[in-house]
Amino acid sequence: MSKAIVSTLYDSDVFKMACRQFDKAADAINLPEGIRDRTKYPRRCLAVALPVKRDDGSITVFEGYRVQHNLSTGPAKGGIRFHQNVTIGEVAALAMWMSWKCSLAGLPYGGAKGGIVVDPSKLTLTELEHLSRRYMQEMVNFLGPHTDVAAPDVGTNERIMGWMMDTYANHVGHIEPAVVTGKPISLGGSQGRKEATGAGVAYFVKKYLEDLKIPLGKTTVAVQGFGNVGSETALALQAYGAKIIAISDYTGGIYNPKGINIKKALAYVQYAKVLKDFDGGEPITNEQLLELKCTVLAPCALERVITDQNAGKLKCRIIAEGANGPTTNAADKILDARGDIELIPDIMCNSGGVVVSYFEWLQNLQSYYWSRDEVMEKLYVILDRAKESVEYQKRKFKFSRRLAALTLGIGRVAEAKAARGLFP
Repeated sequence: MSKAIVSTLYDSDVFKMACRQFDKAADAINLPEGIRDRTKYPRRCLAVALPVKRDDGSITVFEGYRVQHNLSTGPAKGGIRFHQNVTIGEVAALAMWMSWKCSLAGLPYGGAKGGIVVDPSKLTLTELEHLSRRYMQEMVNFLGPHTDVAAPDVGTNERIMGWMMDTYANHVGHIEPAVVTGKPISLGGSQGRKEATGAGVAYFVKKYLEDLKIPLGKTTVAVQGFGNVGSETALALQAYGAKIIAISDYTGGIYNPKGINIKKALAYVQYAKVLKDFDGGEPITNEQLLELKCTVLAPCALERVITDQNAGKLKCRIIAEGANGPTTNAADKILDARGDIELIPDIMCNSGGVVVSYFEWLQNLQSYYWSRDEVMEKLYVILDRAKESVEYQKRKFKFSRRLAALTLGIGRVAEAKAARGLFP
């Protein structure tokens, strides 16, 4: 008889939330006890000290993590997050969600995630480069194109991926572009990668609006988070014909019922670094943005922003989860009971980024590169397939859409682990 393990290493609210999601899905598909813990808990993790010489000559030691949740379905795959509130529990939860996301999309990957406890805005460019390179240096024996492939996440970008790729190449003695994705085009990056996550969120929104017979021309959108995912989501939806009435970042938000010029907002942020004081509308808080009356609410920032405190106050028709884990378990129950909001779950909604990361990895391994049109066409084929499978699962078992997505992703990983057996 198998005995369940209780992990204290990853103890955090967000990891507990991911585990509760797993337990509910595992119960729904009657996952055998003998395979549950093997599927649920991370395969391995690494915590590293990262000493960096600052511009003033002082030394600061930062803490970094990498969690590889699943290696049974292929190399691990996942972003690296630079944020002052990173914990190993958060990284483990994100790695777990990456496993289900890759599985649901049919990608030959396991899930992973990395992070450094740092506010990147407090570092100079030189310090940021030293920290990025030091992290990769510590991870050289842990990452690789056939072991674990890194990518950008919150607080990181294509420039940082370029530094990390170069560091890896210097250690192994030859160029290996497939060790990271989300790189600059000049270093083997893929056309369409930068906008892929936001473009995927917008594509799913467009498809579900069509299902609901709501015209894009009459659609209003509020986007929480104006980083890469949020800004690209807003740009794509605006290009489809929707009206973006609110955007926000950590400094607060902007509301304009007549619509916000997203290109103008991006130009402002490029100059000012934050949205604060942008003159495209009235200032609002992030909390107020979530409760605006709109057709589509797209939380594209950090996890756990839709809670039992505000879930009953939402006035949208669709929630498109551009962020990972933006809706708590308690909020999910409230939304299910309401029944008037269509939720596009994170492991499907924001999977465009990892799909095009997969395309970048393939192109790197083959040294053969595709046009943007080819990339986007292939992306939409995979997103359509994921949507069809989730909707079929939802209808067949009368599951919520999140439970349908989770049971598909988890079931496929568990099946692979069972088929491989246990190494004695």
